[in-house]
Amino acid sequence: MPRRRSPYHAKYLELGAELVDRMGYDAPARFSTTEAEHKATRTAAGLYDVYHQGKVDIKGREAEALLQKACVNDLTRIGDGEVLYSSMCKPDGGMIDDMTVYRVAGDSFFLSPTPSRVDAVVAHLNGLAHDFDAYVTNSVSGTGFISVQGPQARAIVGQLTDIDLSTAAMPYYTFQTARMAEVDGLVARTGYSGELGYEFFYPVEYAMHVWNAVFDAGRDFGLLPCGLAALRSVRIEKKYPLYGLDLTEETNPIEAGLGWTVRFGKGDFLGKEALQRQKENGPGRHLVAIEFDGLDFVPVPGDPVTAESGDAGKVTSSDPGYFVGKAITLAYVKPEFAVSGATVEVTNKAGTTRQGTVNLKAAYDPERVIVRG
Repeated sequence: MPRRRSPYHAKYLELGAELVDRMGYDAPARFSTTEAEHKATRTAAGLYDVYHQGKVDIKGREAEALLQKACVNDLTRIGDGEVLYSSMCKPDGGMIDDMTVYRVAGDSFFLSPTPSRVDAVVAHLNGLAHDFDAYVTNSVSGTGFISVQGPQARAIVGQLTDIDLSTAAMPYYTFQTARMAEVDGLVARTGYSGELGYEFFYPVEYAMHVWNAVFDAGRDFGLLPCGLAALRSVRIEKKYPLYGLDLTEETNPIEAGLGWTVRFGKGDFLGKEALQRQKENGPGRHLVAIEFDGLDFVPVPGDPVTAESGDAGKVTSSDPGYFVGKAITLAYVKPEFAVSGATVEVTNKAGTTRQGTVNLKAAYDPERVIVRG
């Protein structure tokens, strides 16, 4: 079966991107090198196609009530134009997906799920919606979605819109209706890089126009087009988990280090009882970062984590942290090893064993000063 194409596909070909299959789509792994794109994002700006993350609309008189039932976080914490990070869980606490939730106005919301989980999220919400006066619409295919991430993002996006992009006017995790590159849409202060960044949702028929406008605006600011490999490597420096590797239906937010998103006091929600038990009893494993000197040791999911006492856990994902100069692995480990500074070992498929150091915080900007600035 032929692969589908992002609305930016022609730019991939024009710029010589290395293409890979992503859920049936041709997607750019990289345009130049992963290291160059990663470092551009940290020092200048990166332009990312995030079309596949798309937009799922939830509207209706009981849209908020539906999302309160489905999400572990509390939607009443955000007002119009604000964004919330949450998970949706099964009754046993297993994660259906993690996502960002946007309140447009009153009982009008939209979600940006993990690309591979859009269908699962829509099906899950539709199953719950029978009990609520609310409806769910998968708007991914009709919505252009592009992301500009990096310290020069404000200067670049500022050339394309008249809205005030300052932190005072648009704090982290907020969004505004805006005209950007002469196209009406939403500009959000969000992203998956751990940098100052802006993301733009707009009608998909303007995709090529918007890409070209952003690219031209960023030319003098060091903007580079970036692929999936750079998006993975910048996120791991921030210890951001990736659904499908670090998060699955067999993991829950408590053990994944996302317990801060679970608001037990908000009322009933799917998975509440199971997560409450997990919190009270303590999880049997914790998702941690393991850092290795140099960039050459990149284990793969399933590789064993060990210590002097024996088995310690398993790797879920790894990537080079090009900016911090360390290879970084995320792994679920037993509670006794979930301590910053703990020493563990990982053995890769080639039989090479390397010693690493556990870090419970991000290797890059652990206090989140940059992303909020």
